[in-house]
Amino acid sequence: MISDFHETVSLECYDHPLHFMGDHMSKKHLVDAYFRFLNLAQAVQALPSVPKLDAAEERLLEALAAAWHAGRTLTVTETMALSVAGAPATIHRKLARLRHEGLVSVDESSADLRTKIVVPTKKALDYFERLAACLDEAKQK
Repeated sequence: MISDFHETVSLECYDHPLHFMGDHMSKKHLVDAYFRFLNLAQAVQALPSVPKLDAAEERLLEALAAAWHAGRTLTVTETMALSVAGAPATIHRKLARLRHEGLVSVDESSADLRTKIVVPTKKALDYFERLAACLDEAKQK
């Protein structure tokens, strides 16, 4: 489940060996890189070509992207069951907004035409590539 994925990532980050080391400079370097990333990511999100999303829409898009990155496809029903963005009705509204912004599309399953699959658009993939570039740049300084 996607929420389990986020919990695992959070725990792995927290349990990183540097967390327990006495090496203050290494920790400071990681913290500095994190804040550089946040600043760069905010600059990307402020671009006119990037849709303005609220926090729940952002969380939903990130959860969908994590599933896609892991090679999973999610149906609309499975997406609505995600707890990252609220109740199913809220998620359905947020999903509609992501569709309206051109970040996701909903396609018919080739196996069952009644099943709708949520897929990323080029716009969403470009957005995550920009964020990945921000992370790369933040790590380099």
